[in-house]
Amino acid sequence: MRDIMVEMVHRLQDTICAAVEAVDGVGYREDEWTREEGGGGRSRVFSEGEVFEKAGVNVSVVQGTLSPEAAAKMGGGHELDGSDLSFFATGLSLVLHPHNPMAPTVHANYRYFERGDGEAEGSWWFGGGSDLTPSYLFEEDAVHFHSVHKAACDRHGVADYEGFKQWCDDYFHIPHRGERRGVGGIFFDDLRAEGKEACFAFVDDVASHFLEAYMPILERRKDMPYTPEQKQWQQLRRGRYVEFNLVYDRGTKFGLTTNGRIESILMSLPLTARWEYCHEAKPGSDEAVLLEVLHQPVDWLNR
Repeated sequence: MRDIMVEMVHRLQDTICAAVEAVDGVGYREDEWTREEGGGGRSRVFSEGEVFEKAGVNVSVVQGTLSPEAAAKMGGGHELDGSDLSFFATGLSLVLHPHNPMAPTVHANYRYFERGDGEAEGSWWFGGGSDLTPSYLFEEDAVHFHSVHKAACDRHGVADYEGFKQWCDDYFHIPHRGERRGVGGIFFDDLRAEGKEACFAFVDDVASHFLEAYMPILERRKDMPYTPEQKQWQQLRRGRYVEFNLVYDRGTKFGLTTNGRIESILMSLPLTARWEYCHEAKPGSDEAVLLEVLHQPVDWLNR
């Protein structure tokens, strides 16, 4: 399974980067890196292209021994009792930040983790998902994004769209703001029911449909007109994105406590962002409409 998953994340990285390159008009910078404790990765980052202000698609294949601090930050229901903290982990992580405030940011992550040799019960699991973060709400975009993910979930007995959708709403939550990071998607962790092959089949399927979920949305929005005020709102929303990733995201914490490559870990942060003191959206405005669904998640497929 290690080899199968490693092949999948590299293949997916190639496919997604080719699609981004085709629409963005520029190539990516690639950095291959190694980790002293074992393994490494391949980071690809687009910057200041025609469509994306910043876009990153990273692959990592790492192994070593977890520190007690790193083990404690894993979350996901994993009970690491300290008897064997050796690990193997591989995954793909991507974040795409468009220039146009009408086009949403998108994030996706698909990963596989083993403790020890991965043979003992509960010593392996899959995780991941994808979520959409718009600055301006277009309901048809949210419906499309969720529809593609539900269709993938429905093809596999190990998947539960309703549960994964709720998990996403709960996970990508900024408690100190009382709002979600975006309009959701799916999120899952500790996936190990029905065996490795069944779990991998789902992860491979849903990951392979990422472009179907996002690119039609991007094509609809990337060339829309916008005002300087709307661009400023996008910068404020990106500030919220930064707050979540630096304060709450488990992946960021795991990378920082396992001697990961800092530039790759923080690749998800936007090139630019903004914080204003006591900024408030005008009642009834498009900005206020977005905030309403961020404060109270929506069932997009039964609205």
